[in-house]
Amino acid sequence: MQDRKSLFLREPHVLWPGFEGKQKSKKERLFSLLAWSVLSVGAAVMLLPFLWMVLTSVKPANEIVSYPPILFPSQITWARFGRIFGELKFGLYFWNSIYICVLTTVISLFTSALTGYIFAKFEFAGKNVLFTAILATMMIPFTVTMIPMYLLFSKAGLVDHHLAIILPSLYNTFGIFMMRQFMQGLPTELLESGRIDGAGEFRIFLQLMLPQTKPALAALAIFIFMWQWDNFLWPLIVLQSEERFTLPVGLTAFSQQYWTDYGLVMAVATVTVLPVLVVFLCLQKHFIRGITMTGIKG
Repeated sequence: MQDRKSLFLREPHVLWPGFEGKQKSKKERLFSLLAWSVLSVGAAVMLLPFLWMVLTSVKPANEIVSYPPILFPSQITWARFGRIFGELKFGLYFWNSIYICVLTTVISLFTSALTGYIFAKFEFAGKNVLFTAILATMMIPFTVTMIPMYLLFSKAGLVDHHLAIILPSLYNTFGIFMMRQFMQGLPTELLESGRIDGAGEFRIFLQLMLPQTKPALAALAIFIFMWQWDNFLWPLIVLQSEERFTLPVGLTAFSQQYWTDYGLVMAVATVTVLPVLVVFLCLQKHFIRGITMTGIKG
């Protein structure tokens, strides 16, 4: 047994063929260690604010504003979470945000996939010009279109209505670009086989092309849901009634002019971030694949 161990230490490829190809050089091991160190420090830096938010939500009031700052509370209190659901209108704000985000995400995914499919697999006059014009809208700041959009929805009688938030979100330029890039990498033979079998173009899109785009759709769903969930400025402008507020707008009600209950604000923020985490955890296995495959063809 000792002889085999000595032989393995001197010449491992004799007892394990191919082992020499799996050994890392000193530079590779050093690079791996450096990479893991940098990634670990980066992860700690990004997780620290989240940890501070969660711990502050359960700290006693005197420890929140203490100096020097106290990271871990001496006593955990859950009373604030009971207050935001029992005394305040947090449940109403939460419901408004949930149904608006889910509705806009589902519809935007469909419109982005359909438009991206058309630009990726069809040829028609002015295709490149139209696609360039669509991409150009990404360069226009929201502050430029904010006032014209408000005047438009005001004349349509949609101010202080959730439709004023939902309608502008049904079209997503980034989503169209992403789905077009992804669908360009799909084989055109799928379309041809469907046409040979007598399927219509819309049926080909739904039954043949759309199931192939699950990774891209999952990645895009995370982006759209997160953007809509964090949307603050436009809902603040068009919503006037408190019962129609979304979470980002409703959070402003927890801050007073001269005094702010930071523990309560952190408790609300902790609950607010949970839906985004749930969406990401449910779609994470498709997220990386969807991002990496989007730029295969351009």
